[in-house]
Formats: sequence, structure tokens, C-alpha cells
Amino acid sequence: MNDIHPDQRVAVLADSQNLYHSAQSVYSRNIDYSGLLEEAVADRSLVRAIAYVIRADSPEEESFFEALRDIGFETKIKEIKTFADGSKKADWDLGMSLDAVSLASHVDTVVLCTGDGDFARLCSHLRHEGVRVEAMGFGNSAADELIAAADDFVDLAEKEETFLL
Repeated sequence: MNDIHPDQRVAVLADSQNLYHSAQSVYSRNIDYSGLLEEAVADRSLVRAIAYVIRADSPEEESFFEALRDIGFETKIKEIKTFADGSKKADWDLGMSLDAVSLASHVDTVVLCTGDGDFARLCSHLRHEGVRVEAMGFGNSAADELIAAADDFVDLAEKEETFLL
């Protein structure tokens, strides 16, 4: 595990769908992305912050995307897909993973803002490449395998005033 220091280069990758559903299901509140980014960077050098979002044709989503950009996040937007049976699907797992692997040679730390256990293997790979991996999510809904695979896990539930609106 790499030590934390002020010159550390950090990339923050936020799985907005995972964060939204966790915050809504437990707290009926929204994520404070400004607080999230500030805590993720933690006085280190931010190289890139990316929020992965889904366009679901909700009236307020464009203002949400703009607010993310104002805070300092680059937004990557995926359209929701509706299948013939009426089911809908959209996720950014592969895109987030590819970005993390691409950024690994440019940063010292990748902060994954998600509780999704699908990212446990990504954590292992990044750590093998010498990159520190921190995960931020709600402990009560975060996957144990993600928590175990990261160098550090920040439970957003422990600082509701910082991470929830």
C-alpha cells in the first residue's frame, strides 16, 4: 500500500447510479458531490474526476449534470437502453474499469466512489500495478469483496453531514 502524501496524484471515479440508489434506499437523500470530491482528494493533487451518469429523460437531470461539471467532475453520460420485453439497463462498470486502467500510469491513487463488488477485481489489478486504491461507499450496502480489495474504504454513512444533501 502506498502512503498518502500531499504530492500524490489522484483520480476520482464516481459511479453515480450506485451512489444514488444507495443514498435513496437508505436515507431518501441525495449525494453531496462537492463533499465527496473534497474528501476523496483530501488535499492531494487531483488529476481527473469523472462522474459516470445515466440519461433517463428525467426533467432535472441536465441541471444535475451541469452541477457535477461545476463542482469539477467530467461527466460521462450513457443512454438508458430499453429492451423488447420492457426491461431497462444501463451501467458503467466496463467504462469505469477501462478508465481506471488507462489512468493508472498517470496517478498514484484511484478513488472508486461505489459500493459495487464488481470492482473488486479492478482493485486487485490496480494494486498489482502499484496504484493505491481507495473506495468510498455506504458500508451498509457496499460489497464485502470491494471493501477487502481496496487499500482503504471510506464509509459515507459515518459522515452523513459531509456526503448527503
